[in-house]
Amino acid sequence: MSTSSDVMDRVLDPFMDCFTTEVARNVANLRADVETQARLDNLAQKANEGQLTPEERAVYDRFLEAFHLMTILQAKAREFLRRQTAS
Repeated sequence: MSTSSDVMDRVLDPFMDCFTTEVARNVANLRADVETQARLDNLAQKANEGQLTPEERAVYDRFLEAFHLMTILQAKAREFLRRQTAS
C-alpha cells in the first residue's frame, strides 16, 4: 500500500524535470508575502485558542494544505540543487 508521501513523490517528482538551477533556487527561497503571513499567523493564534469560526477553520485548513505543498516543492528544489552541486 502506498503512503501519502509515496503518492506525493510520484506526482511531484516529475516536477523536478522542469527545474533549472535558477528556478530551483527561486522555489527554494519562496516565502509568503507579509499580508498572507499575517493572516496565517492570526488564524493560527485563533486555532491555538480554540476560537476559529467554521469559515475561518476552512480558510486555515486551505492555508495549511497550500503551505504543506509548498514545503514539499521547496524540499524537491533543494534536492535538485544538492544533486547539481554533487555532479
